[in-house]
Formats: sequence, structure tokens, C-alpha cells
Amino acid sequence: MMRRRGVDFRRPVRRRFSNAFWFALFGLVVLVLIVVLSREKRPASRPAAPNRIYRYSNLVQGLNVTEEMLGPYSITRQLTDQISLAKSYVVIAKENNNLQFAWELSAQIRNSQVILSNAAIRRAPLTARESETAIRNMALLLFQAQQLHYDSATSIMKLKAKIQSLEEQTHSITEKSSKYGQIAAEEVPKSLYCFGVRLTVEWFRSSNIQRKLLEGRQTTEKLKDNNLYHFCVFSDNILATSVVVNSTALSSHNPASVVFHLVTDEVNYAPMKAWFAMNSFRGVTVEVQKFEDLTWLNASYVPVLKQLQDSETQNYYFSGNNGDGQTPIKFRNPKYLSMLNHLRFYIPEVFPMLKKVVFLDDDVVVQKDLTPLFTIDLNGNVNGAVETCMETFHRYHKYLNFSHPLIRGNFDPDACGWAFGMNVFDLVEWRKRNVTGIYHYWQERNVDRTLWKLGTLPPGLLTFYGLTHPLDPKWHVLGLGYTNVESHVIEKGAVLHFNGNSKPWLKIGMEKYKPLWDKHVDYSHPLLQQCNIH
Repeated sequence: MMRRRGVDFRRPVRRRFSNAFWFALFGLVVLVLIVVLSREKRPASRPAAPNRIYRYSNLVQGLNVTEEMLGPYSITRQLTDQISLAKSYVVIAKENNNLQFAWELSAQIRNSQVILSNAAIRRAPLTARESETAIRNMALLLFQAQQLHYDSATSIMKLKAKIQSLEEQTHSITEKSSKYGQIAAEEVPKSLYCFGVRLTVEWFRSSNIQRKLLEGRQTTEKLKDNNLYHFCVFSDNILATSVVVNSTALSSHNPASVVFHLVTDEVNYAPMKAWFAMNSFRGVTVEVQKFEDLTWLNASYVPVLKQLQDSETQNYYFSGNNGDGQTPIKFRNPKYLSMLNHLRFYIPEVFPMLKKVVFLDDDVVVQKDLTPLFTIDLNGNVNGAVETCMETFHRYHKYLNFSHPLIRGNFDPDACGWAFGMNVFDLVEWRKRNVTGIYHYWQERNVDRTLWKLGTLPPGLLTFYGLTHPLDPKWHVLGLGYTNVESHVIEKGAVLHFNGNSKPWLKIGMEKYKPLWDKHVDYSHPLLQQCNIH
């Protein structure tokens, strides 16, 4: 049996800490760790407000506006975004007749703009203190706008509707402008009508004028002398034709060798004869005819005259109606079927004795001697013309319908176009190649207007395809009736063409180019003054 040890000989008992102690210690460690980690994660880019007192010494050197506007914490950017949004709400508020709210928004926008302006002047970023009130007030107004259903979705829908409405208005105004411009270009000004009437009276009242014309007929041999320089103009505008003749005479080195063949209609025949009998153009010979006297020019021979007898064609050009609806305003112009407009395709028959002529439109001004045109070798071609496929001008595919098999199979869509208005025609080659017959062929196949829509240039491009010799662009400068032409181009140009609606004798003419035309008109002439032509 064992005995228990005495007290002095027992092992000392090991003391243990309580659980509460250990929990407290663990909690303290965790707390310390949290504090340390929170300090390490604090953003270095956002110092305390006292430390954000901007270093004015550096900022005075210059403020980077781009960084300030695009910075993620930029107050300037926040204020600018608020202003942009508020401006759209102002528009919507006015549309909803909420003028009081629109006024409040406008006032706050002005206040914010003043703050931004002041910051820009002192070349320092905005501080939170100076912009806090403005940002808060604007935020309240924007929140109020949202409560009034001026939210983004509503704003977008309303702005889209507004844009659509403005586009419709723009389209309507453009259409009206085109219509009124077309009417202004087509109508004969009252002053020019007066001019024609007074000349008619003078013709039948004055025997002296008719006697001058009879005396002039002694030069009949000149009209068929191929050693002279022959020009032709087909027009019913007396004053415009006079400018063409006068400017050519003034620019010619030898005006006595220049012959003008003028063809007009029955109405303007007497006044045209009167005007050119009353005035001398430096010795230039002038012949006046009317196309009604050309007996071969009838519906059985001329496709255009035949088409005029067709009721559908009459509706298209004169009434503005066709099978597909309303005819576009630019197509509803009877001049496109005028015989004076199409007479250019019958020049060899109008002047059977001539070998070469220069054709001029009545809306041109000549400022160089044109006689060198008659010595240009056309290399076997019929038509000498200035090409217009440079810059903004067009090629064949702009004038013709290349979806039609007849056009697609016979012509190059990228072929270079050229201009009527100043053309050299070799009438010998014309007759040899039966160019008028080619014109008839294409005109007869365009009765339904599927090859081209309007004008004489498209059939001209077809008729003279492969028969046109390109001339130096300086011979014929275009665009003075509808666009801007560089001054150095005008200065070098031999013939200036006022093609387009803005003719120089109309009020809608381009003012900066009118002096080029006006200087060839004698506004002191009694008849012009009586008709208030100035």
C-alpha cells in the first residue's frame, strides 16, 4: 500500500488563464490590424481638405483645362455637365409652356457660367466651397425637371420630334425656294417685255430702220463666205443676244470679218431686226431669221415637234401631271421642248452654205478674240467643246439612265461630259456622218423619257459621243449663273457662261458677276430708259 507524499514533496500546480482573457487579447489584435489596413488603403490622390489648398504658385503658371474638364473628380466637369443638361430642359420647359421653370433654369445656368468664367479668369480650378451652392441648386432644379417628366427618355423623344419637324420645314422651304427660283428664271421681266414691244412699234413706225436693213442686205455674200468667221445664236431674248454680239465685236481683232446669224421666233422677229438695224456693232455683219420660215422644220421631220402633239407629253411638261403623280418642278419647263432650244441639232440645214460655225448661247459674255477657234484642228470630229468632268462637274452617268439596256450597251458611264454654250462645229463632217439622223434616233427612243429626263445636253452627249474634240478650258468658263468661280479663272476665260437660273438680266442674278454683263449694255439708250432697264 502506497503512501501519499508529503506537502513539501508535491509538484506545483500549473495556473491557467481564463477564456475571457484570450478573447480580449484576440479582439485587440484584430482591431489594431483593421486600423493599420484602413490607413494603408486611404487614397493618396484625395488629401484632406486643408491639404487641398491649391498651390497657387504653380497654378499661376498655367491651368491645364483639358485635365480639369476630363478629370474624374473635376468640379468643373460636374458643373459643365449640369449646364448642358439644364439647357435641354429649358427648351423642353418652353415647349410645355412652363415659362417660370424655364426662367429658373436659365438663371441658374447663368450663375454657373459666371462661376466657371471667374475660375477661368484667375486660372485656377474650382473649389468645392465656391461651387457647392451652385451645384446643389442646379441639382435640385434638375431633380424637379425629372419630377415634371423631363427625364432623358422624354427629352430624347421630344427632341427627335423637334428634329423631324425642322427637317420637314427645311424640305418645304427648299422646295418652295426651288419653285420660286424656277419661276423667276422662266418668266420674262416686265422691263424686257416692254423693250420688245417698243422695238416692235419702232419697226413698223420708222421706215428708216427698214431701209437700213435693206441696205444691209447688200452684204448678203458675206452670209455664205466661208473665209469669214461665222457665229450663230438661237434666242428670243433681244437684250441678251445684243450682249453676245456686242462683247464679241469688242473682243474681236477684226470685227469686219465676223458674221452673226441670229434665229428667233415670230414674236421677236420684228423687234430683233429693229434693234440690230438701229445699232452698229463695230462693223459686225448681223443676219436675223425666224425659225417659222424654215419650212422643212415640221412634225413629220422633227421628233420634238411630233412629241409636242402628244397629250401625255403636254401633260408632263405643261400641266405637271404624269402617270406616277406630280412632275418635278425642274422638269416642268416648256423651254425643253422649245424649237429654239433644239435648233442646235439642225445647224447644217439652217445654214446649208457654211462649213464651220461657232455656236454661242444667249447667256454668255465674250472677252477674248474667238477667231482662233476656226483654226483649231478637230481631228475629224464634229464638235469642239470644253469638257466638264473635272471638279464638281459630271460624267455621262450623271445625265443618262444607265439602267436602260440601250444606254448601258452603247455608252461608257465614266465618259467625260462637255458643255453646250460655246461649241465649234465642223459642218462638213456633220453632214458626212449624218449627226442629225443620230439625234433623231435617240430622240425618238426617249418618248417615254426613260433614257433621260430633260434638256438638250443629254441628247447632245448621245449624239456627239465619240465625235467631240476637247478644247482648252480657258475657251469656255461655266458656272457664273449658279456657283462661285475663281477670279483668276474668269480673268483668263474667253467666253463666260452664266448657265443656271441666276441670269445677269434677272433680279436673282449673282451681283458679283453682273458687272461683267452690264458693261456691254448701253443703259443710256432711250428705249432702255423708257422701259426702266438698269
